[in-house]
Amino acid sequence: MPKRIAASLSAALVSALMVVAPVRAGETLSFSYGPLIRSLKISSLKTFAESGQVPDDLAYFLQLTSQQQEDNLRKALVKKAEIDPLTVSRFFNSAMGEQVLERLGNGITLMRAGNGKYAIRSALVGAAFSTEGLTLLNVLEKLPTNMQIHGEKLKGAAKGAKRVIKATDTLSELLRELTAKEAASEPRIDYATLPAPDKPGPHAVKKEVWNLVDQSRQRKFYVDVYRPEGKDEKVIPVLVISHGLASRPEDFAAGSQLLASHGFLVAVPQHPGSDTIWLKEMLRGLHKDIFDGKEFINRPKDISYVIDELERRNQKEFNGKLDLNNVGVAGHSFGGYTVLAIAGATIDFEHLQKECAREFNPNASILLSCRALELPRQDYQMRDPRAKAVLAANPVNRAIFGPRGLGKIAIPIVIASGSYDPATPAALEQADSFTWLTVPQRYWVMVEGQAHVNFSQIDPGIEEAIKTATDLTLPSQGTISRYFTGVAVPFFGIYIQKNESLRPFLRSSYAEFLSTNQTFKLDFISGASTPSLQAGMDAFRRANP
Repeated sequence: MPKRIAASLSAALVSALMVVAPVRAGETLSFSYGPLIRSLKISSLKTFAESGQVPDDLAYFLQLTSQQQEDNLRKALVKKAEIDPLTVSRFFNSAMGEQVLERLGNGITLMRAGNGKYAIRSALVGAAFSTEGLTLLNVLEKLPTNMQIHGEKLKGAAKGAKRVIKATDTLSELLRELTAKEAASEPRIDYATLPAPDKPGPHAVKKEVWNLVDQSRQRKFYVDVYRPEGKDEKVIPVLVISHGLASRPEDFAAGSQLLASHGFLVAVPQHPGSDTIWLKEMLRGLHKDIFDGKEFINRPKDISYVIDELERRNQKEFNGKLDLNNVGVAGHSFGGYTVLAIAGATIDFEHLQKECAREFNPNASILLSCRALELPRQDYQMRDPRAKAVLAANPVNRAIFGPRGLGKIAIPIVIASGSYDPATPAALEQADSFTWLTVPQRYWVMVEGQAHVNFSQIDPGIEEAIKTATDLTLPSQGTISRYFTGVAVPFFGIYIQKNESLRPFLRSSYAEFLSTNQTFKLDFISGASTPSLQAGMDAFRRANP
């Protein structure tokens, strides 16, 4: 992760802390560090914002700042966040929103009292609904009581954030080195002369939409099904893909088409308790939370039900050609959790409880994972023995499964990460996980520059807005898709399609070939690099306690 990203993330953190910096209108905000405490009147900030005059109490805090920094502060105090006030209210009243407030409230408290989360929420929601709107100054004026910012806790949070950035830089460099090392040890192959698995295959593809009802759960959902056509295959291999939180099956259309062109039947089910529709309904006030907590169990059951449905239709619609004893499963983000559970990973509530109890955790996906603590504590067996290979992209997994849960996976696996991923950062969410896997056929790929989501599937302007706001350079979606396809086709081709001719493509040397002349590289390591990976991670932790 380059230095401009570090600067962007640091600026975002400071802005977030400023937006929720709490005080009571017309009274004081107190800053403490150990036994030292210093107060600032909110009226002084208002005077400064309106006229540029610096009252004495504010002068103490600005004595080491430049004129440019003071100008930036004045602008920040009155800059309005254009966001629907109902969205603000509903998010901060959801379980995930309350987790955010709880963590903020540990460092921003009532004066010499308890967690400040309710005061912070009151101010944010009140400001959002007011005529002035959601500005820093308005939030400060809407806080219901005097508040105290604990400098030592914010310093610890800032230190942790810097450590994550440094860890990501170090991890990216380590994976690049290990990829090159594995590639150097492999047989030399002229990939330019071989059929490219990252390109469309020989089959035409027909899309169907099935509407299913699982009567045992009274759960209705649809499935996008991509059928390969054009060749009389004796056996048709099957893949099932699980979408992420607030996503939908249609978001995986391009990748599913390409996989189906290589001879796979690809089924992409909707997960109705955690998809785009649920989120839109939540923002309209129809649900309290961003997703239904039962989704930790229902999502894997959706995958198994789809395979059951394929078995029911196999003879009549597919002449018995579907190979449903060797199914490949793939998922993204929350879908990564889903397919890892199908592959045999089990929830480790003890490990999850410890992770969720940490006062500062810069891993955004912890907000999702911790909601599993709402489930009854029991041994959930979600493994489907028909799944014989799993690809988990940007998976939510580390806290909820832990080493014991992930160690139970016994089928070939690919973990895929992005070096710019803020939602499930590789250094926090996948690095340890890869070392906890015990199955010999394990692979880890890192797409440099990948940032968790496909911006083209969200809004054409979002990618440009992020580039403008953060000064980031992102790889094209075409490059990212080519990398993922270049891994997925040979991986599932070998372990599901039983096509050993694809073995040369599931190597670090092929990742190096795909990365030729690319600014953003594809890193690829196998389980053979685990000792070196672990040694590099241990060295980083010793040097950065």
